[in-house]
Amino acid sequence: MAFTLNAKSRTLIGDKARADGNLPAVVYGAGGEALNLELSYVEFAKLYQAASESSLIDLNVDGTAAGKILLQEVQFEPVKGRIRHVDLRRIDMSKPLTTMVELHFMGEPPAVKAMGGTLVHNVNEIEVKCLPSDLIDYIEVDLTVLKTFEDSIKVQDLAVPANITVLSPHADNVVAKVTPALTEDEIKAMETDSSANVDLSQIETAGKKKEEEPAEGAEGDKKDDKKDAGKKDDKK
Repeated sequence: MAFTLNAKSRTLIGDKARADGNLPAVVYGAGGEALNLELSYVEFAKLYQAASESSLIDLNVDGTAAGKILLQEVQFEPVKGRIRHVDLRRIDMSKPLTTMVELHFMGEPPAVKAMGGTLVHNVNEIEVKCLPSDLIDYIEVDLTVLKTFEDSIKVQDLAVPANITVLSPHADNVVAKVTPALTEDEIKAMETDSSANVDLSQIETAGKKKEEEPAEGAEGDKKDDKKDAGKKDDKK
């Protein structure tokens, strides 16, 4: 999918730009000068919901093409959750880059549907290195191969194109598997056991649907909160 972001050169400080209904941003990298920009809040919020960390974006500044960028960091207001500042990473298309690529989990594991198991995600994105032209928005993970509690999907099983190198996690790391459903007593015991090494936040019970991505300006799981102004802010 092609993405385009329109920006204007910014002379106002961040707070004044926000007061005018715009979004302060900065673009830097690839040996170029750091430029202060302002974006349309509405336009950027829509793009942020659709693009991922590994989506190449065409940047236009003052109506002129300014090359390819990645969304580097997005900062959010702590109370209202509105986007506060954006850092854009300028990309040299002739040099390999390192970035994160999201995993999109597809299908329903038979071990959940037929055996009442619990799907556990241990990895939601991987770090890769490749030329910008070879970059992909996401990697699909087929969960239908999880037919028993003994089955698992490891990093080495992911359908990663040959021209992309996976840097982390390790190839043997388990991405997803299905475990027997926990009883209420087992869950309570794990919550109170400080030595438990299972991350309950990663457990999805059978039939549970993933919540919709938050609307414009709201916080989401897609990307981490980041820094501000001379840098960046609440999917990606």
